Amino acid sequence: MNNDNIVLTTDLPLPLFIRGKVRDTYDLGEHLLIVTTDRISAFDVILPCGIPDKGRILNQMSVFWMEKTSRIIPNHLIASVDEVGMLDEYIPADKRFEYPKYLKGRSVIVKKAERIEAECVVRGYLAGSGWSEYQEKGSICGVKIIPGLLESQQLPQPVFTPTTKADEGHDMPMDFEMLERAVGNKTASSLQQKSIELYNHALKYASGRGFIIADTKFEFGIHDGRLIIIDEMLTPDSSRFWDKLTYKAGQPQDSFDKQPIRDWLSRSGWNKTPPGPVLPEEVITNAANRYRQAYERITGRTFS
Repeated sequence: MNNDNIVLTTDLPLPLFIRGKVRDTYDLGEHLLIVTTDRISAFDVILPCGIPDKGRILNQMSVFWMEKTSRIIPNHLIASVDEVGMLDEYIPADKRFEYPKYLKGRSVIVKKAERIEAECVVRGYLAGSGWSEYQEKGSICGVKIIPGLLESQQLPQPVFTPTTKADEGHDMPMDFEMLERAVGNKTASSLQQKSIELYNHALKYASGRGFIIADTKFEFGIHDGRLIIIDEMLTPDSSRFWDKLTYKAGQPQDSFDKQPIRDWLSRSGWNKTPPGPVLPEEVITNAANRYRQAYERITGRTFS
């Protein structure tokens, strides 16, 4: 494993806006600089090791989807940092510094937006916690579903299941009435409509690339009074990708996301509280390959 390809944290001489589980965001005044690191989190714990090139892949995949869906809804993207020298356009002369090369390909300049404090989850197939609840209660996040469906089976129609947005710890399910109380009726309806529209668009596109998107989550913000997409979009960290060729309803699916990492952690005996264990090299390599394959198959581009 080449450790030169791993960036776990950043320490730029700029005001830190927020450090998330995966992304470090810096305040440029009018705009933000988001740097996607190679950190990996599982069960809401950041692990002490990273996945090589993961940040570049997630960043470039988000840029791909934002450009592809901008007609459905605007997003926060201003520019992708394809060359570090372009940062001079956004950083005042008295605050410029020697930009580290790792910023190339893993960073974006974005608009500042007022974040809506909700994760907008759309589920198109029965999987994960949704399958567990369905077996027990016949519902997904409180939304009643027709009986008799199999594990991993496609739902009659996508289900919108928002959650709270937690910077630390677990996101908690919200029903639609809770979302309305939190953001207002009009905004809640727009979040639901746009989330499902984006999911259906991505599902159709991914199908032509040999993938099923079982579920995904979006984050939204308000910029100049308009609803926009922020953060990441339709990546293996925010979505469940299944291979169409191996898909079979009635059983768990092999996911092109961090599920193999979660599986190894579950078998390891770790109690799912910090600190997390270091992953074996073969698990890291397997995860890196999955991220790369997801990017290349979805975008049709070779990752280098």
